[in-house]
Amino acid sequence: MTPSTTEKTTVLTATPEDRRVATLAAAAIGLTLAEAAIPLPIPGVKPGLANIVTLLVLYRHGWRMAAWVAGLRIVAGALALGQFLTPAFVLSLSGGVMSLVTLAWAMHLPRRWFGPVGLSVLAAFAHIGTQLMVVDLWLMPGGSLLALMPLFLTAALITGLANGLATAHLLQYGNSDKHGDSHEPKNLS
Repeated sequence: MTPSTTEKTTVLTATPEDRRVATLAAAAIGLTLAEAAIPLPIPGVKPGLANIVTLLVLYRHGWRMAAWVAGLRIVAGALALGQFLTPAFVLSLSGGVMSLVTLAWAMHLPRRWFGPVGLSVLAAFAHIGTQLMVVDLWLMPGGSLLALMPLFLTAALITGLANGLATAHLLQYGNSDKHGDSHEPKNLS
């Protein structure tokens, strides 16, 4: 006698929101991969172009979807670049998580002073600050990174400004005007 097996099939149905997250994450992953091909003038300093997608998602679809897009981008980008579970992945993940936490907090600041550019700069500072802390505590304990702090903070300011300006431009002239969407970040939900 042969044992009888019952096959059980689970069908997953993608919702429009699932498709939107996948499309936006794919755009962010594409920017991450393109950025990896750009020679870096300063080791460890990247333009963070995928953060433009995260900010656009934050403004158009809310923090929750922005977190999904950023998380998928970090994991899939690391897998595609062969960096998954390496120190580079840990640095990217820690910086990304702290940027998202900062954005969740900063969304409640007055829009008059903290629009896309301000949020981008705050997220860039959170990202690089967290990465430097991880390097100092884990990768190079006892090594002082204070001498490099002005260089990395200046790079974060420049990239944060550039990405924030790009985001503001895309929000102002993008498809959101056609749909009547607000240029305010969506709620944390």
